[in-house]
Amino acid sequence: MAGKDRDRFSTATRLRVLGEQTAARVYRSQNRRQARRSRLTGRAAFLALVVCSLVVALAYPMRQYVSQRDEIAEQERLAQEAKVRTEELRDEKARLQDDAYIVRLARQHLHYVLPGETGFTVADPDAAEDRRGEPGSGHRPWHSNLWDGVDNADREDGD
Repeated sequence: MAGKDRDRFSTATRLRVLGEQTAARVYRSQNRRQARRSRLTGRAAFLALVVCSLVVALAYPMRQYVSQRDEIAEQERLAQEAKVRTEELRDEKARLQDDAYIVRLARQHLHYVLPGETGFTVADPDAAEDRRGEPGSGHRPWHSNLWDGVDNADREDGD
């Protein structure tokens, strides 16, 4: 029986030694992986730091660039409007050199008449009433209309 115990012991010993060897291999491979991971993690962190630094360093100049482009576009638009307005004013200046245009403007806006013509104004009572405001308020003194306006402003809409 001693032989059987020795064989059993030797098998157990062999299994234990095999387990220890396997454990040592696993431990070594884990150490290598951890070493690789830590090395990659350091590289990744450095790369992330460089990328973040570039983003921060370029953010302000890019913002300035975009805002300046917008400002340039706005100034170009204003310059184009100024050119159009300048052309309109040149055309108006050229028209003002013409005597017939001046006469037409004077007749139209200032109600001038030429010598020998008779000028007249038509009084429209309905238009005069509309200009005054409320119907019937034209026969009252101005201060009564003023006080009525103040009183009505203080009232609520429901009154």
